[in-house]
Amino acid sequence: MPDVGEGLTEAEILKWYVQPGDTVTDGQVVCEVETAKAAVELPIPFDGVVQALRYEEGTTVDVGQVIIAVQTAPGGADEAEAPVQEAAPAEAAEAAEAAPAARQPVLVGYGVSEASTKRRPRKAAPQAPVAGLAGVPAQPAAAALAQAAQNGTATQVPGTQNGTATRVPGSGAARALAKPPVRKLAKDLGIDLASVVPTGEGGVVTREDVHAAASAALAPQAAAPAPVAAPAPAPAEAAVQAPAAAKATAAERETRIPVKGVRKVTAQAMVGSAFTAPHVTEFITFDVTRTMKLVQELKDDPDLAGLRINPLLLIAKAVLVAIRRNPDVNASWDEAAQEIVLKHYVNLGIAAATPRGLIVPNIKDAHAKTLRELSEALSGLVATARDGKTSPADMQNGTITITNVGVFGVDTGTPILNPGEAAILAVGAIKLQPWVHKGKVKPRHVTTLALSFDHRLIDGELGSRFLADIAAVLEHPRRLVTWS
Repeated sequence: MPDVGEGLTEAEILKWYVQPGDTVTDGQVVCEVETAKAAVELPIPFDGVVQALRYEEGTTVDVGQVIIAVQTAPGGADEAEAPVQEAAPAEAAEAAEAAPAARQPVLVGYGVSEASTKRRPRKAAPQAPVAGLAGVPAQPAAAALAQAAQNGTATQVPGTQNGTATRVPGSGAARALAKPPVRKLAKDLGIDLASVVPTGEGGVVTREDVHAAASAALAPQAAAPAPVAAPAPAPAEAAVQAPAAAKATAAERETRIPVKGVRKVTAQAMVGSAFTAPHVTEFITFDVTRTMKLVQELKDDPDLAGLRINPLLLIAKAVLVAIRRNPDVNASWDEAAQEIVLKHYVNLGIAAATPRGLIVPNIKDAHAKTLRELSEALSGLVATARDGKTSPADMQNGTITITNVGVFGVDTGTPILNPGEAAILAVGAIKLQPWVHKGKVKPRHVTTLALSFDHRLIDGELGSRFLADIAAVLEHPRRLVTWS
């Protein structure tokens, strides 16, 4: 798993595009992963045949872990799938040393592995004493299990099925044997692997074992028959059965969704922003009828044919004009140096809701773009975000953000600052409302803007002037020309 961002430590495998046995070529996308910043497609840098996929979809993998093995040498041995040898004879070991080593599977992002990928043989578990051997009497399996449970240790005794060994978990038991996807499944279902009876080869817990344990935990527990000599009272029996019924009911009434990836980082960033920067929010409600008319005129303009023209485009342009008149709002706070950093460029962020959570990609150097260039950048940003293809670089170094809550029919809100920025503008729904225009009450297009800002950088006067300038441009859009 390569580091596809800056300092990221893990990523979740969303989808595999290849399977073992498929032929891949250099540059072919083999999987899609989600980091804490975005969903990213991983290409393979080699030609060869896929030998193994080490992790299933939905698994979170640490950076540096092997996720796929590719055989690049024709007819080469697949060491990733080679069986584990419990005990190799001396002759076999010598023959292996004399034979030429096959080329190792290739790891995405890390080239050819220098060390062998063959698993270390598991140490043979100590066997119970055998009857008649060196005069030691045999110990029954049931007695060994009882003794292990009493001592709080894990032991292995000969089992009764297929001659395998049975593991007995205790307070000092060794870690249960299970593959990473199975461990994740157990964690999601709330199952302790130490309490699961393994059925896999070598005492490995399988997915079926975890599902069986989960089903047993949720199944209604039958009441134990009362002893004949001393029947239990009815109240005591009800008290025993009540917890089981309550557990089953709680499982049916609640669904737990793991918070990870983009959603997890967004939550952490919002908490950090809310409790670090002193937020202030101001509101303004005004008439945008002229802006709505201009939007329609621009849509009909043949010179702008094929462009996405909407109110958000002119709102973004109005924000850029207002920043030019109030450049101090385009800044950030340097906590370490206790300084205000003024930015002489505008990377305009646009908050976008996606199935994986809220992201804020930004338009680099938006202040230098024409209306056509700004429209093209907005269209590309939205399309990329909806497809889940926004790159981490597109979400870094933003200077100010616009969030359009009006698309949900919401009038206004108090947005939380994007970390590292001094201001964020929330755009409410544009609605026809009764409005006094030229001394008469008429139906006009009206909206509300809400500006949240960091009071360490922006005081009330600067924040008010900035918000008023945005409203003035949208109320009289000719100021897009006169104030530029």
